[in-house]
Amino acid sequence: MNIRNIAAMTGILLGGAAAASQAESLSGSQGAETTTINIAGQSVPVLKGGLYDRYRSNPPLSVIATESPTTDLSWFKELKKEKVDIGFESYSPNFYYKNSSVTAVFTADIDRLRELIPAEVRTKVQPLQVWPGRGLVALTAYAYQYCDNDSYNEVSLSVITNKPGGTNLGPVTMIGQTMSKEFWGYVLKLPVNTELARVRGVVGYNLPKWLTDIRFRESEKTVTYEIIDAETGKPDVTLESAKLDDLSTKPSLVTNSFTNVDHQGHLTYGYAVTRKLSHGSSTSTDSVNLKLGDGSLSTYIKSLKLGKMIRYEYVPEFQSALYAPKQLTSLLGEK
Repeated sequence: MNIRNIAAMTGILLGGAAAASQAESLSGSQGAETTTINIAGQSVPVLKGGLYDRYRSNPPLSVIATESPTTDLSWFKELKKEKVDIGFESYSPNFYYKNSSVTAVFTADIDRLRELIPAEVRTKVQPLQVWPGRGLVALTAYAYQYCDNDSYNEVSLSVITNKPGGTNLGPVTMIGQTMSKEFWGYVLKLPVNTELARVRGVVGYNLPKWLTDIRFRESEKTVTYEIIDAETGKPDVTLESAKLDDLSTKPSLVTNSFTNVDHQGHLTYGYAVTRKLSHGSSTSTDSVNLKLGDGSLSTYIKSLKLGKMIRYEYVPEFQSALYAPKQLTSLLGEK
């Protein structure tokens, strides 16, 4: 089966110290007034008077409706938040009300992908081999413009895997995930540009986040994310992609799940349900321009031996609900 055809069915895929100051990275604007709160014993600067400062991940939807009257909240009204302990008190799911993203899917060296997934995780999941010696990775850049955690930018690099406990038949499994709109992966890298997002992600969701500057800009025809190397303060990875035409505006729900290891060494899984409100895709390599520099993230990406970009997805408007992680045994029915 042609790998381009496989990729065309995938939909949205699993999408330290910082050189820039934490205060400047908050909510993507310099000079924002901040206050310091305690999360899991760590002092974290947050936007003063922002959603997180006021409501700690549990703002009333009436507040969101007042502050963002053009935002459609109908989907969130169907969801129920629950208080959870994820290393600190929070609420699940975490709501993302107004966001955009771009995703580029590449083939990569299957042996390298297997090597990067921890041995204990590999007992439950493996990269999908869609072509001899080749797996898939998804590079997704997010601009969370308005969410329970205020606003921030994030870039995810993930390996596409089978579902824990499920079969791994390569392209057949990929097609099955596409039909069900339930994708699985292992997150390799996840830089963010606010300390609030970093601490919550590392402590609460067991994710490989670090703090650095992520610059987002757009023109009439393109969207660009520039990741700054946290050690040198210089641009390292630049993802420039096209604004596509002929977008679908029919709401579509997709679930992206990930497997990883918590701080006690237990296998866990987490997931986010995404409601795509405006989206389009392309298999043209002209849609994406990935520029790699000499920093640590670029060096890491180069080690994956990326092949040609085989799918691009442009999602200028989506909403999401991120659920707290759970023990993987609960999913597998194990004790």
